[in-house]
Amino acid sequence: MRLRATSGRYPGLPPTAVDDHSLARTAMRIAVTLATLGATLAITAVAAPKPATRNSVATNTAPTAVSPASTSEPLSAALSPQAWAQVEKSVDRALKWLSTQQSRDGSFEAPENAQPAATALSIMAFLSRGHIAGEGPYGRHLDRGIDFVLQCQRSDGLLAAAGADSGSNGKTANYNHAIAGLMLTEVYGMTDRARAAKLKPAIERAVLFTRRNQTLPKQNPGAEGGWRYLYSDRLGDSDLSVTAWQLMFLRSAKNAEFDIPKQFIDEAIGYVLSCWDDRQGLFYYQRSGDQVRWSRGMVGAGTLSLAMAGQHGTVVARRAGDWLLGHPFRGFGDTVGSGDRFFYSTYYCSQAMAQLGGRHWKFFFPTLVNTLLQGQESSGEWPPEPYGSDSMFGNTYTTAMAVLSLTPPLQLLPVYQR
Repeated sequence: MRLRATSGRYPGLPPTAVDDHSLARTAMRIAVTLATLGATLAITAVAAPKPATRNSVATNTAPTAVSPASTSEPLSAALSPQAWAQVEKSVDRALKWLSTQQSRDGSFEAPENAQPAATALSIMAFLSRGHIAGEGPYGRHLDRGIDFVLQCQRSDGLLAAAGADSGSNGKTANYNHAIAGLMLTEVYGMTDRARAAKLKPAIERAVLFTRRNQTLPKQNPGAEGGWRYLYSDRLGDSDLSVTAWQLMFLRSAKNAEFDIPKQFIDEAIGYVLSCWDDRQGLFYYQRSGDQVRWSRGMVGAGTLSLAMAGQHGTVVARRAGDWLLGHPFRGFGDTVGSGDRFFYSTYYCSQAMAQLGGRHWKFFFPTLVNTLLQGQESSGEWPPEPYGSDSMFGNTYTTAMAVLSLTPPLQLLPVYQR
C-alpha cells in the first residue's frame, strides 16, 4: 500500500502518512469545516465598509498607491458578515437548481458539443462548496456526473462527447477535454479507492493526449507551447483561452501526484507570456494568427495561468491585476474588449484576483459579488451568456461558472488553494 502526505492538498491539515484514498475523504470533511469556520471568523473580525443592502454588498474604493500583492489576509475578509451570508445563500440556491438539471445518463443539461465540460463545471461547483461524491444531499448527483464524464473519453484519451472535427465540435473539443480533465484530477483525491482506481487510467490517458496536442507543429509562428482547437490531428495552433484551461488541468494533475514534467508547464507559460503586451499591461487572446485581440477575460486567464506555474507575485501578474482593478464588473452582463464573455470573464478574473490576494482581491471581489447576485434569478439559476455564441451552452454552464466565481474564499478546490 503506497503512502503519501496530505499536506498541500487540504488546507489546515498537518503532513501525515495516509493510504492514497482511505483517509482522503475524512481530510476533505475536515477541510470543509475549517474553511467554513475560517470564513466565519474572518468576516466577523473585519468591519464592513458600509452596511449591505438587499441584493447588494458593501464595496471599497481602490487606493491609488500601488502596493505588493499579499496573501496574509483571508479572502473572506473582503466581505462583511451580512454580505458573506448573502453569498452562501446565493450559492446554495444555485446548487439546488443545478441538482434539478441532471439527466438520466448523469450529465448536466447542455448541448453535446459542450459535454463533458458543462457536467465537469457543475461538479466542480458542488465541490467548491464542500460537497463530496457519494455523501450528503448531492453525493449521488456527483457520482453519476463523474461516471458520465468518464464515459465520454475516447480511445485516444480525448474527453469530448462529440469528438473533434472541422466544425463546432473541433472548436469545443479541447475545452471539453481540459475542463473535464481538471475536474477528474480535482475529485481524484476526494473520492474512495474504488472510484480512484477508475479515475487514474483515464487521467493518465488524458494527460498524454494533452501533451501530444501541445507538441503538434503549429500553423502560426510564436504559437509553440500552447493549445487551441482540434480541427486536425497533424497541425495545431494556440490561443490563451484554451491554453489556460490546459494549464489548470496539468497543475491539478501534478497536485494529485501524476507525472507532469516541468517542461510541459514551462513551454505553456512561455506561450502565455508571449501573449503579454507590456505597453498596455494586458494579455491578448492571440498575438499572431486570425484573432489578434484582447479582453478582460483574457487578462484574467493570463494572470491565473501565471499562478498555475507558481508565478503569483511577478511584476507581470501584479500589473495585470492592476489592469483588472481598473476594469471592474460594474453591471450585470458587462464586458470589456473584443470577444469578451461575461460569465467566462467573472470566473477567470475572480480566480486570478484570489491568487493575487491583498488589495487586488479586497477591492475587486465585493463589486463582483454585488453584480452577480443582482443577476441571479429567483429559481437560483443565472441566465444564459448574453454575448456571442456561448448562449447556446445554456443556464447550467453559466450557473456553474457563477458559483465558481463566488466561492474562492472557501479554498476547497485544491488547484486554486493559495
